[in-house]
Amino acid sequence: MTLAFSLSGIGKCYPHFALKDITLDLPEGQVMGLVGINGAGKTTLLRLLTGLAAADTGEVTVLGHRLPEGQVAAKRDIGFASEDMRLYRGQTLRWHMDLMRGIYPDWSEVYAAELLKRFDLRAEQTLGGFSHGQRVKALLLLCLARRPRLLLLDEPTTGLDPVARIEVLEALADVLRDESRSVLFSSHNTHDVEQMADSITFLHQGRLVASADKHAFVDRWRRVVCQGALPEGLDAWPEIASARANGSLVEIKARAWDAGMPARLAAQGLQVQRDDPMALEDIFVTAVRSGAVA
Repeated sequence: MTLAFSLSGIGKCYPHFALKDITLDLPEGQVMGLVGINGAGKTTLLRLLTGLAAADTGEVTVLGHRLPEGQVAAKRDIGFASEDMRLYRGQTLRWHMDLMRGIYPDWSEVYAAELLKRFDLRAEQTLGGFSHGQRVKALLLLCLARRPRLLLLDEPTTGLDPVARIEVLEALADVLRDESRSVLFSSHNTHDVEQMADSITFLHQGRLVASADKHAFVDRWRRVVCQGALPEGLDAWPEIASARANGSLVEIKARAWDAGMPARLAAQGLQVQRDDPMALEDIFVTAVRSGAVA
């Protein structure tokens, strides 16, 4: 299996924050969603992958190049877009496209023209007249038309109104379906990530909470409602992330539900009434609160 990037035992310390012991791989051609609240360490991790920051401990390999030594070669095939990146408001989108074409030899004018239509942008309009959503699309166009092998997106939908956010996500999803590329998509919005990602990684307070295929999360996690009294020691089961009593009912959130669990719960005096799949947001919150890797 070829990897787009590999992080092994990564640590990065700042005065008031630390990224701790991160080990994470992204297979080539996959889209990974990186989920965490603001301050979880998502941007720090992306900066390590782009070579904008160097790890204090561990190894970073991107597109076969060890960083920071090989960052010049790696950056040729990395596209990076962040919501706080700024374009020249007094210049047209065409001016920006010409600038990128002069810098990057793999720039595709044909693909750029296709993206202009798909994103519904006018190349001759100055960026100062663009809405926030249009500026996000323009930034994505400038990244994608280079045809990078690895695309890193840092909170690209932050600050967009609901209509613009959906437009950006739909347009980006269309592009990713058409073009096989590796993508790391960072967001604190689980709905955005769930829409686009093949796999999900949860980050909290600089630590990796969970990382798995998106469907594995949905298949494995369950909200279970039982009849009976909450027995002691149930929250110590490794399969259970949380358990709480609500009158005569007990609500269990299981991180590793299986067909044998109803019988095990029955032996503890709990009769399963129903088990329901959990939304990705609920999974993230429960995994974080449980304080253990999911």
